[in-house]
Amino acid sequence: MEIKQTIGRPVSVRIHGESENATKMCLQSGKFKMIIDEPENMGGTNDGPSPVQVLLMSLAGCLNVTGHEVAKQRGMHLNRLKISIEGNMNACNFMGCSFEERAGFQQIKVHLKPDFEHAAEEEIESWALETEARCPVTDNIKDATEIMVSHAALV
Repeated sequence: MEIKQTIGRPVSVRIHGESENATKMCLQSGKFKMIIDEPENMGGTNDGPSPVQVLLMSLAGCLNVTGHEVAKQRGMHLNRLKISIEGNMNACNFMGCSFEERAGFQQIKVHLKPDFEHAAEEEIESWALETEARCPVTDNIKDATEIMVSHAALV
């Protein structure tokens, strides 16, 4: 898919999955397959990252792509980008022991360590702000996105 073909048009992203057990889901998107599981201390088999780990991995991947695109558009040479992300959450809502806090992350800390050739600190700060603002995964985490869940009985 060429980028020019998608500019100004909705882009549909689809995944399909089936649970192997209560914690393990086998997923596919296009030709890519992935297993999402829970660690053993959460009752899983630890055969793949947990759903919340995948969310943070997606954030890192999207910030990487967006950061490189923003740099390219600004004429900046980004050699590489290191990203560290830490999310803090209370699992009590998910586990059903308390519903006083939201189920998701209370806070996500992102640390970008870009390696630019000849960029001033002000340019890097402006690049980081634009990268954050243009990252689709950041946008979906920060802002409400309508999620419509439906169900159908298996036959």
